[in-house]
Amino acid sequence: MGAWETNVRKVTPYVPGEQPRQSNVIKLNTNENPYPPSPEVAKALQEMTTGTMRKYPAVDAQPLINEIASFYHLNPEQVFAGVGSDDVLAMCFLTFFNSDKPILFPDITYSFYDVWAELFRIPYERIPLDEAFQICPQDYFRENGGVIFPNPNAPTGELLAPETVEEIVSHNQDVVVIVDEAYIDFGGKSVLDLIGKYENLLVVQTFSKSRSMAGMRIGYAMGNEKLIAYLNDVKYSFNSYTMNEAALTLGAAAIRDRAYFEATTAKIIRTREEAKKRLSALGFQVGDSKANFLFVTHKTCPAKEIFEALKEAGIYVRYWNKPRISNHLRITIGTDEEMEQLYAFLETFVAACG
Repeated sequence: MGAWETNVRKVTPYVPGEQPRQSNVIKLNTNENPYPPSPEVAKALQEMTTGTMRKYPAVDAQPLINEIASFYHLNPEQVFAGVGSDDVLAMCFLTFFNSDKPILFPDITYSFYDVWAELFRIPYERIPLDEAFQICPQDYFRENGGVIFPNPNAPTGELLAPETVEEIVSHNQDVVVIVDEAYIDFGGKSVLDLIGKYENLLVVQTFSKSRSMAGMRIGYAMGNEKLIAYLNDVKYSFNSYTMNEAALTLGAAAIRDRAYFEATTAKIIRTREEAKKRLSALGFQVGDSKANFLFVTHKTCPAKEIFEALKEAGIYVRYWNKPRISNHLRITIGTDEEMEQLYAFLETFVAACG
């Protein structure tokens, strides 16, 4: 090791889901929406001119923030926008988690949380889920430097009721509590209405899942005006122009089309509920996911073997060789046609495996 390397900040990076470049695959591994964005997005894209690229975008992201605020009946001062919810969450870690006490999050959860904690030198503790992969609120009723968890959780898809989330928030009013609602639109109830009651609560959502815009990178946080002001102070000290003009314009167009958003999420919910039945009939144990994916394990077929066989057949799902979940797969909900191909392959494979 060279002497200069002693000053390098070394972390184990987050490993994203595989992104195959072939066009003839079924991609059910990164929780993307299988349907295109609102037609209003395509219309707005056609109306954009290259002249807008010559100038910096709105530093305060107001064209987008105003539409988000309108959709959720908030003031613009209660909304923060960033380059995907990953960017927003990273800013939250940097801004709010500065105690010498550990922040708390589940042991089975979004695997970027511990990466950010390591990167920013934030002490942390993973709180074990119970045997049914549920968050136990009482485990968070203790001294800490902050709390973060997804609801529904990922990769399990398990949902906490709003009153259970409020229990956690109410017991932690001396720290910032972040509820990561990336998947809330697929069957859960947001706790957004609690931000007026708890000034320490921040709710984070994204355009990547329910609004079919993972490739555009748009995330946002909603909370007390003071929390949002603190976030903006850090953002402007880090990179003022985080969001490009296309993201601001197309994101605003997407959130205005409520009807398309509701129709698309309803289709995914219907397909997910059917998938629970079909996979259960094939011998899979299927959790009661309220997200746009299922977390499954088979009674006799090892998850890693299923994962590898599916990949060989051009069907990509997500597998982690990690404690407690090494025999589970996460399967994104695709179109009905894609799911039928998945069922057909699994029916043959499971029969041979058994």
